Amino acid sequence: MTGQPYRHITVRPLHPLFAAEVTGIDLTQPLPDDVFAEVAAAFDEHSVLVFPGQRLDNDRQIAFSRRFGELEVMLKGVVGEDRHLAGISNVDPKTNQIIPADHPRMLRQYGNELWHTDSSFKPVSAKASLLHGREVPPSGGETHFAAMRAAWDDLPAEKKRLCERLVAEHSFVYSRRQVVKEDFLTPEEKAEVPPVPQALVVENPRNARKALYVASHAERILGWPEAQGRALLDELLAHATQPKYVYTHRWRPWDLVMWDNRATMHKGSAYDYRNHRRVMVRTTVAGDAPTITADEVRRREAEAATLAA
Repeated sequence: MTGQPYRHITVRPLHPLFAAEVTGIDLTQPLPDDVFAEVAAAFDEHSVLVFPGQRLDNDRQIAFSRRFGELEVMLKGVVGEDRHLAGISNVDPKTNQIIPADHPRMLRQYGNELWHTDSSFKPVSAKASLLHGREVPPSGGETHFAAMRAAWDDLPAEKKRLCERLVAEHSFVYSRRQVVKEDFLTPEEKAEVPPVPQALVVENPRNARKALYVASHAERILGWPEAQGRALLDELLAHATQPKYVYTHRWRPWDLVMWDNRATMHKGSAYDYRNHRRVMVRTTVAGDAPTITADEVRRREAEAATLAA
């Protein structure tokens, strides 16, 4: 990775390819513009930032997150009354008791243990996610991150040319069907999240670095037979999640971890859901635009059908 000089923050790499710890700042207080500019530069460079020991409340987490852009409104998992906050937790915020492991709220969360990028099943997918560890279990519950820019860089040139010509369809229903029975979601819930097309390769507009854009939500390649598209998606997923591309974060209380959904995948690890509390609060920064236009989707789908034939 290229070195970046910082005057106001200390940045310590956590992995040879990506991910860094940022210290020297207090996120419970508003950051001056020059300090925030360094945090934003570190984010563009490292894709995953860990801010240890940040005792944020909901308002301060929202305020810091909003420095990066507009926040998504959550469909589910609301914390309190603010729909900009999602609870990734096995604790009921109303009763403060552990939720039964077979409760629908927990079944929904088990899909987080698949490799994914947040909100890739939405027409405008997420730019960044910020997850705050309010309570962490004594073991398990780690979050794994995959370096999708490095995975892209290492692909053969011919495979890169192919991927840049293709569109994947992402579906929340498809990904959840991998971990729970198909009728887990009601017809009304399925209607809220219809499948959407996404480019198979995305680019960070601030530094022009490209990354593979695949995840558990990616169901098929538009224009290709199902089996052929599934084989390519599985191949790319296996390539990107090789150990050399993966950083594992072991949570400490009050860690804030921020990641670039355009440059990483992530997944959670299981823990003792029945006996250990895990309370995490997520804010999500919305993307600026779809990864691909409707006209380009149609053009690539037609070209893909020709390639497949």
